[in-house]
Amino acid sequence: MANILVIDDDESVRDVLSMYFSEEGYTVTTAVDGQEGVDLVKAGKFDIIFLDLIMPAKGGLDVLKDLSDMHSRIPAIVMTAFATVKTAVDAMRLGAFDYVTKPFILEELLILVHRALSISKLRQENVMLRKQLRHKYDFHRLIGDSPQMEKVYDLIEKIADTESTVLISGESGTGKEVVAKTIHYNSSRSQEAFVPLNCGAIPRELLESELFGHEKGAFTGAVNMRVGRFELASGGTIFLDEIGELHPSLQVKLLRVLQEREFERVGGMKTVKVDVRILAATNKDLEQETKAGAFREDLYYRLSVIPLHIPPLRERKEDIPLLMDHFVNNFARKKKKEALKVAPRAMACLKVYPWPGNVRELENLVERMVILDEDGIIDLDDLPERFHSLQRGGGACSGRGKMLSDESGEFTLTDEGIDLNEVIDRIERGLILQALEKSGGVKKKAAELLGLNRTTLLEKLKKKGIETPGKDVTTS
Repeated sequence: MANILVIDDDESVRDVLSMYFSEEGYTVTTAVDGQEGVDLVKAGKFDIIFLDLIMPAKGGLDVLKDLSDMHSRIPAIVMTAFATVKTAVDAMRLGAFDYVTKPFILEELLILVHRALSISKLRQENVMLRKQLRHKYDFHRLIGDSPQMEKVYDLIEKIADTESTVLISGESGTGKEVVAKTIHYNSSRSQEAFVPLNCGAIPRELLESELFGHEKGAFTGAVNMRVGRFELASGGTIFLDEIGELHPSLQVKLLRVLQEREFERVGGMKTVKVDVRILAATNKDLEQETKAGAFREDLYYRLSVIPLHIPPLRERKEDIPLLMDHFVNNFARKKKKEALKVAPRAMACLKVYPWPGNVRELENLVERMVILDEDGIIDLDDLPERFHSLQRGGGACSGRGKMLSDESGEFTLTDEGIDLNEVIDRIERGLILQALEKSGGVKKKAAELLGLNRTTLLEKLKKKGIETPGKDVTTS
């Protein structure tokens, strides 16, 4: 059981708490004044402290200052018979876990102990996890060497160790949370908590409590006071994912936190101050959302002090081999299997696919293939049907055995024969798509790369029904 230290100049209080918590199975040590309590903390190991606010010589606030100077993380519960708003605020600012007024109910103190020990345990686990995560989310653990990702790396390097708010944008599955963790674990806050919250995954009526916490009795079911994500992240970083889903009423409260770094818990009167860095992410165009009146303009500008865009996988397909190698080795190690090899024609097919689910879709696909693998090779037959039925790209995605290409790109005629017109059509499609990708969807430049007139290219695009994701390729 835990070790409790009681610091109080009142002998009756020391005796009552010592007897009660000893009967509950705790080890209790007592100190008659603040200095003795500080000396005991320096010499021993305690899990929680009960601290009287008013004592001769060294009072409770002075003890809290000493504990702060010692970088002590022991939860301290302040006890006082003369509670005022100012003393309570002063105690909380100096790091007190909570405060109670005398006379108190012993059962309520026991609930406080359970809660304090629970949070303390989480903090200890977080210290261990953060040591592991600092390696996992090291700056160089981001995968990709495409020009688009090089720009992302350069920006992360510049902004990681600042206090600026960052708005990370990108489609679902591009790795926005990975980037947020990379920023945090390369900042001066890396030793403190990284607390994520998906604003779109929690019902609106519960989200305020999740963000800011609530007081006991604030609403039906609030049987105890609860600390919110902002308090848990104090000293560290809070990551607000899907920030575009935040209800307007909460947008106002979040704006205040950004401006003042303070808030009140739901149903509470106490102002809680926090020292926290805010990172946010969205797959929406928040600038357009503000113009449409769906998102507060002032909040948008507060969040996007530094905008950071993560490109979709279809715009950095040269990173696919690196990502494949990373995921294949990672899942092979987890599943205790030999690392798989990727056949060239399967890799070619993966590069043609548009990846609507981005990196997350690729990761899930690799996990599936590693689990189901029987021969140690990822080939066309191992890819899902959506890859076989692609209507764009070269013969590498056929999967029907009628046309196969080796690493040189040469086609091999099998005993079954081939459909020459189909082969030519597939090759033409593949080259057109490559030209569009290299030209950024600009048809004039793509036509020049292919040695065609622009009108000829437009006719081919229309005839083959080729579209570039997110662009009107037939008119630009």
